[in-house]
Amino acid sequence: MVKLLSFYQGRDSKKPTGGYRARPYKVKRKALGGGPPINATLSDNESRNVVRVFGGNVKVKAVNVQYANLYIPKENKAVKVKILRILDTPANREFVKRDIIVKGSIIETERGRAIVTSRPGQDGIVNAILLEK
Repeated sequence: MVKLLSFYQGRDSKKPTGGYRARPYKVKRKALGGGPPINATLSDNESRNVVRVFGGNVKVKAVNVQYANLYIPKENKAVKVKILRILDTPANREFVKRDIIVKGSIIETERGRAIVTSRPGQDGIVNAILLEK
């Protein structure tokens, strides 16, 4: 006959809490949380915010955008083109309705469809690559 042994894994050596919650290991600092997201929207004019960030650095955030730097792989050059409309945003379908441009958005430009490769709310500029037809 084989006898199975069981091991108690309780907390006998510690004092019962009695409803007291342990202090958190680390408190999140307000300075490390960042700020509210700046959603770059398609507009008739361009505007940007210059924000001081952690460490005294400066970050340029695009609020309204009208143009994009479009890289054309076949010609191996970049041109400044006007953004006509936003076709799709895989990150959030709601962004298309609200004309918000984020990284990964597919936009319609004067030269054709392109995918956004920069983060306009973080970088202050829209860089895109032309999609081949």
